[in-house]
Amino acid sequence: MTPNALDRLVTLFSKLPGIGKKSAGRIVYHILDSSPALAASLSKELSSLHQAIIRCSVCGGFTETNPCSVCSDSNRDHSIICVVEQAQDMRIIEEAREFPGVYHVLGGLIAPLEGVSPANLTIDKLIDRLRTGTPKGSVKELILALNPTVEGDTTALYLQKILKSYPVEITRLASGMPVGGNIEYIDKLTLSRSFRGRVKF
Repeated sequence: MTPNALDRLVTLFSKLPGIGKKSAGRIVYHILDSSPALAASLSKELSSLHQAIIRCSVCGGFTETNPCSVCSDSNRDHSIICVVEQAQDMRIIEEAREFPGVYHVLGGLIAPLEGVSPANLTIDKLIDRLRTGTPKGSVKELILALNPTVEGDTTALYLQKILKSYPVEITRLASGMPVGGNIEYIDKLTLSRSFRGRVKF
């Protein structure tokens, strides 16, 4: 049987992370039961998403303005850079309202079995930021806010090795984050404690 519009939409939604066929079906039926204006708004926002949102040329996060609001904020501590795996990690950390510095998005973690090498990440851009400094002076600390997984540890150790010649302190989030956990699912209190209890790496 040829898939109809409903089936095709369920298939598309089920391709999103964390959404299976059943959840996708519930979403699609909810849209059908709602006002057509909801579907029109979703369609409009999705179709213009890649035109409206770009990567910040400084940190690599998603933004509508370049540089982003964090990188251009003179009240932030630009001497502290928090290194994260993905852009969404920035948003989660920002919601905790614990970190006063700026960010750097790696765009992934070193995972040789998946074909992800250091060359696939924005490590060179991070090194450039350490070399050139920031508008408010040199970088004094790098906080590695990477997930406590094999890939996260591999990436952290690699960064520690290649950055050891730079006069910057390298720290990692404290053990408030559970091993095997994901920043995306960490509650705000645990994340705040992790930042306050970070240790030298």
